[in-house]
Amino acid sequence: MEPIVKAAEPNLRYYAHEDLPRIRQTLIDIHADAYVDAMDDEFNQRFPWFVDHWGSASAFSCVIAYDGDEAVGFAYGAPATRYREWWREHLDPAPERDRTFSFSELAVRTKYRGTGVAERLARALLGSRDENLAVLLVDTEHPRVQALYESWGFRKVGERRPFPDSPVYAVMLAELPLGARGADGTVAAPIGPV
Repeated sequence: MEPIVKAAEPNLRYYAHEDLPRIRQTLIDIHADAYVDAMDDEFNQRFPWFVDHWGSASAFSCVIAYDGDEAVGFAYGAPATRYREWWREHLDPAPERDRTFSFSELAVRTKYRGTGVAERLARALLGSRDENLAVLLVDTEHPRVQALYESWGFRKVGERRPFPDSPVYAVMLAELPLGARGADGTVAAPIGPV
């Protein structure tokens, strides 16, 4: 594995549904680098299908981070269908808030991990949303990744296996906008229960 780079502040670029043909291969290439040690897994090999699925949503939103001309990471998702958010089955009672952004994917090239690129991408993607909740899935075999999302204001509300060959995922939910980081680096607590 290459050493972590100390890159300058990455340049963030925003993309939408109509940009997918132009950015599709970039997303696939970053994902392949980010999951280089797990690309023999058939589920990971299906990533191009997920790009096409999410990118087909008319309100698809994507942010790609660049270090110079090199694309180093991305985050994308799309709004959930109002009143049909699948995560609600994990909460009783479900919150009254009814506009959810499905944060589908975040990937950073291996040599850029630990540089803050992932959080910048997540905050850039979610910072401009008008939904009041965000949901994402994290492989339960990766507790450090789950802890990272928790440090940004997400909380686990359940577990789910969306496909027969997929891992079991932690279902994580956050209020939007994500809490700001304080001087000590911690994220402000949500205003109330989601």
